[in-house]
Amino acid sequence: MEKVIIGISGKEGSFSEEAAAEYVRENSIENHAISYLVSVENVLRGLDAGEINLGIFPIENSNGGLVIEAVYAMAKHTFSIEKLFEIDVRQNLMCIHGVNPGDISVIASHQQALRQCRMYLKRKWPEVDLKEWEDTAAAASDLAAGKLTKNTAVIAPKRSAQLYGLEIIEENIQDLKFNFTTFLAVRK
Repeated sequence: MEKVIIGISGKEGSFSEEAAAEYVRENSIENHAISYLVSVENVLRGLDAGEINLGIFPIENSNGGLVIEAVYAMAKHTFSIEKLFEIDVRQNLMCIHGVNPGDISVIASHQQALRQCRMYLKRKWPEVDLKEWEDTAAAASDLAAGKLTKNTAVIAPKRSAQLYGLEIIEENIQDLKFNFTTFLAVRK
């Protein structure tokens, strides 16, 4: 059986990786590899170029609405939708180990994560600057690598904290208890 190369719009530790794992489980795909392409545009470009066999990316969240980046990327590419499916998304606030939460002045994450947590952020962090980042897991990775300042916290999946050695300040910070994101699995 030929290996299925799955391109996802996230970095290792992203919700797109969780969605790909769910898709692989549900469809009993044993021989596969994940290509971490970070953006929806990169996924669809990889599909066009034949570098991946399957693309997985988010299109809408129950609280955050449409994933704008996906809409723009989909308008530029031709593909077939194989499956539309949802995963439960749990957002977590994390920082570098040892940083006092009172010293945090910036919170960075993907636009969708910031939207999904907007009431929490207004209530608990009204004074911090919000910074949009290309991907939740990329924000975690970049914080750990020193590309974001030490006084920055990020919103990302719990797995990102484990992967990148970050400390979770608070779990499940999304505004809605039931926070589902719809993903597409697409082929050329």
